[in-house]
Amino acid sequence: MSITYILSGFAVGLLVGMTGVGGGSLMTPLLTLLFGVAPSVAVGTDLAFASLTKSAGTLTHRARGTVQWTVVGRLCAGALPAALVATLALHHFGPLNAAIGGIIRYSIASSVLLTVVAILFRKRMLGWVHKHPERQLQGRALTAATVLAGAVLGTLVTISSIGAGAIGATLLVMLYPKLSPAEIAGTDIAYAVPLTAIAAFGHWWLGSINWMLLVTLLIGSVPGITLGSWAARAVPEGFLRGVLAMTLAGVAYKMIA
Repeated sequence: MSITYILSGFAVGLLVGMTGVGGGSLMTPLLTLLFGVAPSVAVGTDLAFASLTKSAGTLTHRARGTVQWTVVGRLCAGALPAALVATLALHHFGPLNAAIGGIIRYSIASSVLLTVVAILFRKRMLGWVHKHPERQLQGRALTAATVLAGAVLGTLVTISSIGAGAIGATLLVMLYPKLSPAEIAGTDIAYAVPLTAIAAFGHWWLGSINWMLLVTLLIGSVPGITLGSWAARAVPEGFLRGVLAMTLAGVAYKMIA
């Protein structure tokens, strides 16, 4: 079974490297549907996985100067308290009982569908923002909207492990359309590090992290992400994102059905 997990980690890493979409959108449903891992354990293990991989990514983006730390601070102001509250709620209601497992399952499916929307309509959303500069938020309204977006993402990520990647990047594009693609990616990864770390620590406290599973996934994902990043130049991005969107839509349907 460990070889299968390593190969799964490699496959997810390959897709993430080629598309840039967060691994949680792929890894958590894969663990739940294909391997029968309990939803809460799949979420907790994927959060620990994300916190480690995104830390390395943040160091790279910081060295390149592509992190907007003011925006990171605003997102964290909403995301981190929301993650703590969501963790306490899971502890209060019991993350491992059947009812909460069902809620987590539907949360994962909903987050996957939001990721599909973000993948398919991100360019249209960005085009609308650029055509209507008068609708763009400024000053305190922009700060408040960023903190609120962080709170929503913090809740989603803690419950489902999904949201920090494609959904977070899409919200950043909508709120800060003047940021370059590299700054969007760097800022999105940087704020996700403390968020996924806190959420992962919470799931460790709840006993919903499988450490052996985490190690085997990392063994496969590191070379997968590296190879996928190189292959991304040779494969059309539109084709990849279309295939990924259809795959995720099927995953969400399977989880709900």
